[in-house]
Amino acid sequence: MRRTAEASPDERSRPPQTIHVLGVPMDLGSGRRGVDMGPSAIRIAGLAERLAELGHKVVDEGDLAIKNMEELKVGDVRARYLTEIARASRHVSTKVERIVAKGHFPLVLGGDHSISVGTVSAIAGEARHEGNKVGLLWVDAHGDINTPETSPSGNIHGMPVAVLLGEGPPELTSIGGAGPKLDPRNIAMVGIRSLDEGEKVRLKRYDVQVHTMSQVDRHGIEPVMKEALARVSDGTDRVHVSFDLDALDPEVAPGVGTPVKGGLDYREAHLLMEILSDSGLMTSLEVVEANPILDVRNASAAFAVELVQSAFGKRIL
Repeated sequence: MRRTAEASPDERSRPPQTIHVLGVPMDLGSGRRGVDMGPSAIRIAGLAERLAELGHKVVDEGDLAIKNMEELKVGDVRARYLTEIARASRHVSTKVERIVAKGHFPLVLGGDHSISVGTVSAIAGEARHEGNKVGLLWVDAHGDINTPETSPSGNIHGMPVAVLLGEGPPELTSIGGAGPKLDPRNIAMVGIRSLDEGEKVRLKRYDVQVHTMSQVDRHGIEPVMKEALARVSDGTDRVHVSFDLDALDPEVAPGVGTPVKGGLDYREAHLLMEILSDSGLMTSLEVVEANPILDVRNASAAFAVELVQSAFGKRIL
């Protein structure tokens, strides 16, 4: 039965789950080094212990093996390190498929945001196999819907949404099967505050639901999330949440891949995750772009762990 964004009291009480953690230590898609250490930073901040405190079982199979920049050639400067990113994305897709097949909840730790190509392709493929659809909640400062032709940098972490809609390098769009992995009518973005011109055109063309930080400021995070969850759950059976830590304001999370001023504050971010948990809609989660090099005493990774706890049921009372 397909769910709606309105949750019953029973749905709001999240039952214990087996949360399967997969680390993807990749910074090849980013223009700044350091996010490859993100999975380790989040683990060091106590991820498994904090989830276990909530009654969940945690399975952690460690990190995928990914080559670093020193071992590789850039290749096409419009899609930098494409060959290795495609290889890693196929590996991620295979791993996530296995996690879903076991009935576990996939929690993928990045790494830069290009890893979502593999994560979402796997989840969408499983949904398609079941005759179902997947919705995508994209929490980010950026739209990440560039292609090599529109990207100012050639960094692939700015392209995954376009890839998942079937645009971009065939090496990436073919992962998990040919064709688009998502229906743009089931994508909602929250926290957006930095878009390239080509992204603005593409977002309007696809009619992706975009909630900018201006809208969050004007209306508050609760009505924004209500609208976003209605969009991603409309006719879908799975909802994947992709949380880029640069959605947060640098004052509360300085250690992120691409910090942009004016993001979600501490309570807005927690309330977003609490609303998500109350909805009972989330079936998979990835947390990306933690950069310990830019952090202060691992504070951003610790905040990431807090947010994951809120998404999995932690409450003040």
